[in-house]
Amino acid sequence: MRSQLVRTALASLAAAAAAAAIFAEGGTSLGDPARPGLSGVPGTARSEPYRLFPRAYRPDPAPAVSAGPADHHVPDEAEYAAREAAARSQGQRVPVLANSDILSFYGHPTSRRMGILGEYPKDQLTSLLSGYAQLFDAANGDRDVIPAFHLIYGTCWPEGEIGYLSSKTVEEYVRFAAERGMLVFLDHQIGKYTVEESVRRLLPFLRYPNVHLALDPEWRTLQPMKEIGSVTAAEINRAQELMQAYLTEHGLPGVRILVFHQFTEKMIQDRSRVRADFDRVLPVHVMDGFGPPALKRYSYALNSRAANLPLKGFKLFFKSGYPGAGFDEPLMTPQEVLGLAPAPVLIMYQ
Repeated sequence: MRSQLVRTALASLAAAAAAAAIFAEGGTSLGDPARPGLSGVPGTARSEPYRLFPRAYRPDPAPAVSAGPADHHVPDEAEYAAREAAARSQGQRVPVLANSDILSFYGHPTSRRMGILGEYPKDQLTSLLSGYAQLFDAANGDRDVIPAFHLIYGTCWPEGEIGYLSSKTVEEYVRFAAERGMLVFLDHQIGKYTVEESVRRLLPFLRYPNVHLALDPEWRTLQPMKEIGSVTAAEINRAQELMQAYLTEHGLPGVRILVFHQFTEKMIQDRSRVRADFDRVLPVHVMDGFGPPALKRYSYALNSRAANLPLKGFKLFFKSGYPGAGFDEPLMTPQEVLGLAPAPVLIMYQ
C-alpha cells in the first residue's frame, strides 16, 4: 500500500493530483467542508489568531474540566486582554497553529521499520508530503497547511535504555526543512528516564525556530513492546514549564508546540490536570493507534473528552508490509480526518 502511494505521487508532475487519485479510491469526494471544532468560537478571524484557542488562552469562565491544580492562578479578563495585545504586536508570538494545520511524516531516519520517514530520502519525502499537504489544504477551509518531519529522536531500547539520533542528523533535517518552510518535531520515547531528563535533552534544539518537541508515553517503560508506559499530568506540565523557561532565558522567538501521544487511558494519568495556559507553549494531544476507521473514531472521541486540551492531533498508519507492524485499513481520507470533532490541527502519517 505505502509503496504504491509513493510511486504514484512521485511519478506525477502534480503531486497533489496524484495523491488525490489515491485517496479517491471508491469515489470519495474531497470537497471543501465546513471546519468542525471552531464553529461558535467568537473572534475566529485571522486578525485575532489567539481566539482560535478558547481554552489555551481564554478559558471558559466555568470550564467543565479543571485545567490545573486548585491553587493555580487563572488570569482575569484584564490580564488576558494585555496578553493578547502583546501577542498581536509581536508577530513572532503568534503560534503557527493559529491559522494553519500541520501535516507531518513520522519515523526514524535510519529505520525503515519505524515509519515512512526512514524509507526515502528527504527530497522524495518532501515531494510526497507536499502532495498530501495540498490535499488537506483543499479540505480544511481557509486554513493553510504546513508540512513537517516528525523525527523519533530518542528510541526506547530493552530495559528502557535510549538510543539517540546524532546532532548532525537532526541538524541536517532541521536545515533542510527550514529552507523549504517546513517544521521539525523531535520525539522522545522516554524509556527509563524521567520526563524532565528527557525534555532537558531536547531543549537545546529549540534554538532552531522551526523545531517543536514531542513525548511518547507509550515507551516510558523498562519493557518496550511488552507493556505500555505512562506519564502524569504533573510531568507534562513540568515539560511545558521547562520549555517556556528555556525560550525566555535564551531570548528565543515564537510559540512552540509540545506533542504527546495517547491511545489508552493509562498513558496520561490525571489527564484533566494537564495545563494549556502557557504563553509560549501549546500542548497538542494526539490520538495514536492503528485500526479501522470506526475504532480510530472511537479512540479519538475518548481523547476529545479532555476539554482542558483543546488542540488535538490524529495519527494515521500506512501499511508497511513488515511482519507485526500495525496499520489502518482502510486509510481514512483527508475529508474524513478533518470531519472529526473537534477537527485535529496536527495530522501525522507513520
